[in-house]
Amino acid sequence: MSDTTTAENTNEPRLITETGLDRRVADIIEPVLVDMGFRLVRVRMSGQNGLTLQVMTERNDGTMTVEDCEEVSKAISPVLDVEDPIDKAYHLEVSSPGIDRPMVRRSDFIRWQGHLVKCETSVMVEGRKRFRGKIVSVDEDGFRLERDQPAYGEEAAVAIPFTALSEARLILTDDLIRDALTADKKAKAARAANENFEDEDTDNE
Repeated sequence: MSDTTTAENTNEPRLITETGLDRRVADIIEPVLVDMGFRLVRVRMSGQNGLTLQVMTERNDGTMTVEDCEEVSKAISPVLDVEDPIDKAYHLEVSSPGIDRPMVRRSDFIRWQGHLVKCETSVMVEGRKRFRGKIVSVDEDGFRLERDQPAYGEEAAVAIPFTALSEARLILTDDLIRDALTADKKAKAARAANENFEDEDTDNE
């Protein structure tokens, strides 16, 4: 995994965005999340429990706690009530991206380089639209994937442009779980240390 942190990419746009009603909701809540120090990962309306608005988000350092989810929910609920983009009763569900997360920003691919991902493209790339393999490198325009099960006659490595992506998600492995938990622990420790430093500064004023 790369040491590049999401904190360095606070205003980085998403490569994969919503359409229709989901996009309208995303446009309403994203400025609120940014002001709070969070980044929007995905918005999705589903038929779960009647009608559920699923908002996936994370802090700029990649962490997300239960308390963070509650904070975000309390902040965006009144904004959605005022804007009223959904004309039916719904349940709001705020969550973290999880370990096998959607990959929606270039920094996600940099951060999780070396791990397995499955993705789909909106156009054919080397005769395919579905891919699975390890992220081996990332540049400005896309990433290279080393396929774990290339078909007969296919090259193991394939270059996938970011502009062609329609969906991408990490694949859960023991290595991913270990690295994700380690990264989360480090980020939370760094945040706690920073908060303690700020508290000391305040006390000395």
